[in-house]
Amino acid sequence: MRLPRSGAGWTMAVFGVLALLLGALGLIWPEVQLRLLGFEVPATRARGDYTGTFLTASSMASFNMGVYYLLATATEWRPFYRFTVVFRLVTFTVFTIAVLSDVAPGRFFGVAAWEGLGAVATAVGLWWDARRAAPAVDGIDPVERAGAADGDAPAGSAAADDAAGSAPAAGPVH
Repeated sequence: MRLPRSGAGWTMAVFGVLALLLGALGLIWPEVQLRLLGFEVPATRARGDYTGTFLTASSMASFNMGVYYLLATATEWRPFYRFTVVFRLVTFTVFTIAVLSDVAPGRFFGVAAWEGLGAVATAVGLWWDARRAAPAVDGIDPVERAGAADGDAPAGSAAADDAAGSAPAAGPVH
């Protein structure tokens, strides 16, 4: 597999590797996974306790998600990156509510924080990558150009010339 080619790709790769490893841990050694999440691990489980079944399903989902994230990183599938930002923020919200309403133990907030921080990191990576990819025109930063009002372009710039209805006299500025 090739290394990520963007800042956002690196955030996706880190999350993908960790999701894959934690999913594998839950499949191989579920008691450790439960302890990491702050859940009790009784010596025996009562009849009808499907904690092991649920943990197997969650761990397999985490493992698969790790593979999906790594595949998205290998192909630099940016629409998937953007999609994950939104749904990781939803996950952060749901998991935080679960902790605050005592549905999950306090340590489970670490999972919520990981999702929220990961979403923010990927969003920042996407922003940073877009900023780096956009070429500066006439020495004006593309982010500044996008935020400037029509009449705010510096005199002599292509944007000011366009606004005035004239073209620059000289060839393209490098």
